[in-house]
Amino acid sequence: MRENRNQRRTGTDYERAAGFYLEQEGWKIMEYNYRTRNGEIDIVARDGEYLVFCEVKYRSDGKKGSPLEAVDARKQQRIRRAALYYLTEHGKSDVPCRFDVIGIEGTKITHIRDAF
Repeated sequence: MRENRNQRRTGTDYERAAGFYLEQEGWKIMEYNYRTRNGEIDIVARDGEYLVFCEVKYRSDGKKGSPLEAVDARKQQRIRRAALYYLTEHGKSDVPCRFDVIGIEGTKITHIRDAF
């Protein structure tokens, strides 16, 4: 149980680091860790006219593969369902949206826009 708590704390720290990175790029963070019973979105943000649903993945090194590879088709589907719920709940059906992935490996940040 303690390891899960530490992993969650680590995940939160890197999500905040990714949010800071996005803010430096001129984005507005709307929400962290938006949760539904269908899934979770790490960061919901505004990039100009776009509402962006952003998944953040961290790896300390490449031993377990790239953090970007961890966002597989099943994870993408969960994020899509959670995003649809977010749009419905917030009455934002007419806003252009996209899905981005931020991979953090060590201290290197890789941002993939319109990842899926």
